[in-house]
Amino acid sequence: MAQDAARLHSTLSLAPVVPVIIHDDVDTARALAEALVAGGLKVLEVTLRTPNALKVIAEMAKVEGAIVGSGTVRKLDDMKASQDAGCQFMVSPGAPVKLLEDAEAIDPPLLPGVTSPTEAMAASLMGYSFLKFFPAEAMGGAPVLKSFASPLPDLKFCPTGGIDLFKAKSYLALSNVICVGGSWVVPGDAIAAGDFDKIVALAAEAAALKG
Repeated sequence: MAQDAARLHSTLSLAPVVPVIIHDDVDTARALAEALVAGGLKVLEVTLRTPNALKVIAEMAKVEGAIVGSGTVRKLDDMKASQDAGCQFMVSPGAPVKLLEDAEAIDPPLLPGVTSPTEAMAASLMGYSFLKFFPAEAMGGAPVLKSFASPLPDLKFCPTGGIDLFKAKSYLALSNVICVGGSWVVPGDAIAAGDFDKIVALAAEAAALKG
C-alpha cells in the first residue's frame, strides 16, 4: 500500500487554500471551523503543536462540511493519535523513509513534506505522488517549485510556509500545484477577539483565488 492518491486528490482539490491552524482552545474550535467552512475553506489542517490539538481536531470534525486533518505529524504515535481523533488526512513537515513506511498501516493518507528533487523522487519511489513543499518561501518559493514541473511531471504539490494571499496567486498559477497551505486566514488576534466574521471574510477571499 502506498499513498492513497485518489483520496488526497479529492480532498486537496476542494479549495485552493488549506488553513494551517495552531489552536489550543477546545471551546472555540467548532466556531473557528464553522467560520472557515462558511467562507468556503472546508479542508482544515490542525497542527499537533499544542497540548489540546487532538481535542481541537475532534471538535472541528463535528462541523458539517469540515474535512479535518492533522499537521506536524512526525512519528507513528502522531499518526495513530490522528486516526483516533477522526482525521481524514495527515501532513508532515518532512518525508523520512520510516514515516512513509509507518503511514502504510494508518488509514488517513499522509501528505509528506519535501524541499528538493531528491526528496521528491525518494517519496515518489515509495508511491507518493502528492507532496507538501515546505518551507516554501524559505526554499526559494514559486520559481523553485516551477522548476520541479518538467523533470517531475507526475508529482503535485501543496506549498506551505511563509505564504500569504498575494504569494498564493503565484503558486496556484503553477501546473504542479494543487493547493497551498497558509495561516494568514486564521490570524491569532481575530480568534482571540472572537471575531469569527473576519475569519469568514478571509476564508472567502482565499476560496476565491482559484476556480
